Formats: sequence, structure tokens, C-alpha cells
Amino acid sequence: MLLLVTAFTSCNQGPTLQTYYVDNELEPGFASFDVPTSFVNVENVDMTEEQKEAYDSVDKLNVLTFMKDDTDTEDYKLELEKVNTILKDPKYEELMRGGNAVDGKFVVKFFGDIDNIDELIIFGNAKNKGFVIARILGDDMNASKLMSLRSVLDKANFDKAQLKGLTDFFK
Repeated sequence: MLLLVTAFTSCNQGPTLQTYYVDNELEPGFASFDVPTSFVNVENVDMTEEQKEAYDSVDKLNVLTFMKDDTDTEDYKLELEKVNTILKDPKYEELMRGGNAVDGKFVVKFFGDIDNIDELIIFGNAKNKGFVIARILGDDMNASKLMSLRSVLDKANFDKAQLKGLTDFFK
């Protein structure tokens, strides 16, 4: 009986960001990037203990973009709705949101506890561009400590050419 219950509940889970990412990463209109933390060279950057702890807690970054010149198309609206439906799952807690209807909107959500985040999600859509989903994966990440990494990234050394597709989204 226990085996049947386990099989039924495991098959009955709805879509996740992971399955959405895997299902679409090679589809037309989508682009994906998997970036390990080793990509960002912080060897010559002085970090506080908090920043080092935050950096060490991050394993990798997964990014999926859906770029569309015409965001009024049905396929764009369908894909946007799929992602919004996944992110409505109560397991993803909202950390912040912003933007506007003209330029675009973003939301930051996380999975786990605020002091022990397993996955941080940044989802944004921009008018006449499309949308981007960035998943920061790690172990026991802390939201406030992660915010301290911004200054480290400004000083870090990495090959910006490797992220050209992603940076084009934000132009």
C-alpha cells in the first residue's frame, strides 16, 4: 500500500522549473546557460567573511531565456503563463518584485528557508524582449549574504563574451 501511495504522489507532482528548463532548453526561441561558480574568478578579489560564505554556498547558475520580438504572439503568452503557473506553487516564496507594465517586471522567489535557501529564482519579462528565468542553485544560501556578493561580482574577472546571449537580453 505504501508503494502505491508513493508512486501516486510522485507521479502527481505538477511541473517544476527544473522540468520546464529541461523540456525547453533546446526548443526554438529559447536559449540556456549553465554557469558554474568557477566561471567567476574571485581569486584576486578581497572578500569579507560574509561574502566568502555566500560565494561558497552557491553551486551554479542556470539561465533560460525566451526571446521574442513580438511578445503579443500566442506562443509567448502560453510560455509566460506556464512559468507563472509554476511560480504560483506555494513552495516558492516571494522575496521581492519590481518593474512596471511598460518596461517589464521581475520577481525574486526562493525555495527553502530564508536563511537556508536551496534555490533562488529571478524571473523577469521585458516588453518586446521576452523573459528570463535565472535559477541560483546552492546549499544553505542566505538571502542577505547573497546580496553582499554584488560588489564582489563588480570586481571579479570573467569572460563576458561567454554570456553574450544573456547580456543581449538586457539591452
